[in-house]
This record gives sequence, structure tokens and C-alpha cells, in this order.
Amino acid sequence: MKQMNSYIDSVFSNEDDLLEEVVSSISGAKHVLEIGALGGDSGICLARGFGKEGTLTSLELKKEYAELAHSNLTKAGFGGQVTYMTGAALQSLEQLVKSDKRFDFFFIDADKGNYEQYLTHCIELAKPGAVIVADNVLAGGSVADQKAAPRRHTEVMRTFNKTVAQHPQLESLLIPIGDGMTVSKVKK
Repeated sequence: MKQMNSYIDSVFSNEDDLLEEVVSSISGAKHVLEIGALGGDSGICLARGFGKEGTLTSLELKKEYAELAHSNLTKAGFGGQVTYMTGAALQSLEQLVKSDKRFDFFFIDADKGNYEQYLTHCIELAKPGAVIVADNVLAGGSVADQKAAPRRHTEVMRTFNKTVAQHPQLESLLIPIGDGMTVSKVKK
């Protein structure tokens, strides 16, 4: 754990002030974009955060997962507030950009190899002050352990974390919950 904390501190700085500001921003999100729906667990959590006034646009590669997620969100009482776009997420993101959609919260939990491209599109689709959360950024802890055998996405996540931490349009931090999450606020 000490090694993990050292890694996070070496890549991200000024976490405490930013964390307080980001938590405040999360509570006001009403238009949410989720990249990777799977069974709908994260979608339900996101919908609970925005309540009856918000909307969720969810991108999912496979139609059967989108249908399962929608069924679960419907059971949770949010079925009428979610829209699913199936197919390759990058294509769906390009469609959203062309339609001039804007969101105030993003959750990225899909194929790790495209995280940087997802981030670029999210910034383009972001309202000023929007929050972007990316999941699984610690790659099972392998991003911090130079001696361990790398996992499938170790180098991809190391690169992504550096990009997020140094991005001129973002204020970011990494929270070591689960397999790690980066939380970024898009500068106004």
C-alpha cells in the first residue's frame, strides 16, 4: 500500500483542495455520459446521483448488455431517464460530438486501450466544470510496481494516468478505491 500511495503522490498533486471541489461538482450533475454499461450497476449508481431530474446516455458495445442494463435500470426506477447507444463507443462519441450534445459528468469503464481517446471526446463533450471519472486505472496495482510482471493494461494505464495528471484542460486526482479511479474536473 505504501508503494501505491507513493505512486499516486508522484503522478498527482494538490489532491485535497481539488477533491472538495470535485465532490461538490458531482452532486449537481444532471446530464451524464457512461462509456461501458455492461449489466447496469454503474448506471444505477449514476442515476441515483442525479435523481428524477437527470438523464443518462450510456454507450455499450453489445446490444445484449445494453438490454440487460436497461432492464436493471428500469427495475431501479430509472428506465425512462436512460438512452443506450450500441456499437463501438468511439463511433457513438463522434455522433454525440456532431449532434452538439453536452454533459456535466462522465464515467469511463470500457476497453482500456481506448481510454485516452475516450478522454479526448469527453473533454470535447464537456460543459465547463464537468467531471470525468475513469475506472480501473491502477491495473490491479501493477502501475506502481516496477518489479512486478505487467498485466495486460499496465502500460496503457500508466500512460493514461500521466496524461490525465498533466492535461492542461483538467484538474485531476487518483482515488485508490477498488482498482483506482481518476477524477478530473474540466477547467472552465
